[in-house]
Amino acid sequence: MTSTDPADRALLRHHGDVDAAPGLVDFAVNVRLPRPPAWLRDRLAAALDDLGRYPTSTAAAREAVAARHGRRPDEVLVLNGAAEGFALLPVLRPRLAAVVHPSFTEPEVALRDADVPVHRVHLSAADGYRLRPDAVPDEADLVVLGNPTNPTSVLHPREVVAALARPGRVLVVDEAFADTVPGEPESLAGADLPGLLVLRSLTKTWGLAGLRAGYALGATDLLARLDLHRPQWPVGALVLEAVEACCAPAAVAEAVRWAAESVAHTRAAYEALGEFAVVEPCAPFVLLRVPHGERVRISLRDKGIAVRRGDTFPGLTADHLRVAVRGPAENALFVDALRVVLEEL
Repeated sequence: MTSTDPADRALLRHHGDVDAAPGLVDFAVNVRLPRPPAWLRDRLAAALDDLGRYPTSTAAAREAVAARHGRRPDEVLVLNGAAEGFALLPVLRPRLAAVVHPSFTEPEVALRDADVPVHRVHLSAADGYRLRPDAVPDEADLVVLGNPTNPTSVLHPREVVAALARPGRVLVVDEAFADTVPGEPESLAGADLPGLLVLRSLTKTWGLAGLRAGYALGATDLLARLDLHRPQWPVGALVLEAVEACCAPAAVAEAVRWAAESVAHTRAAYEALGEFAVVEPCAPFVLLRVPHGERVRISLRDKGIAVRRGDTFPGLTADHLRVAVRGPAENALFVDALRVVLEEL
């Protein structure tokens, strides 16, 4: 079981936007763009004229998502970012939640704040943070994991993740970074499994962190339970517009092109940082382990570079740093700065 120490909860609430600050070169936040692309900004701007009306219908957005993933519209729930999906989990009233770590910490925060018992399933760097279904307690009726996983950048095989599904259990798969993997080969977004709930985010690919746009995919009755106590008009008109726009075929094709391009950038960053990389990354961020990690992070900050501290993720230490992959020039800047800092220690 997990601690109720307030300091521990404060660490779980730490996110990359805290590490990044104005004026720093940002390798701390895993968002591809500093702002949405021009075509998306134009579409959102055009939607401003609709703000005088209540957003009473989510149909267009749900239909776009359903078409994107080969599902029915009633198997889609539009969210204010994937994080809202985590905040809604306590309404499912689980008796025991198992959260696979290291991973994004908001699900555990939401569950613990609602006094849901949480069991941490710790994966090991020794075997590349491989997911082991037998490590999840049989009695857990809610299981949460990321795929690809933040912060390790590990992609679990879909058949291994699917092995965690069973009647009487809700399996929550955080696929916030799934569209950064070419072809999304391990995604369960279109799968029909008992109790499966897939959460997707549009933040990372489309530069929408300030808008909060995402969605959940799952069985109609499961989504109805999540939606039951949400307020009237739970998502705004701009969120609905963004979801519809970013799930359109042209946008999906653009995301596919970017994912293919990012593979080369990620590979080059991994090769340049290989001696410090914990595992080979499958998503556009790299988990590092460096000596005197806290001093390194502070020294990088003094040189104008922000990276994500790792010790707020259960199972990691102050020597762990998560680094977002950028373009070749920025990545080279980071690699050079890291080597200078390490030489100065």
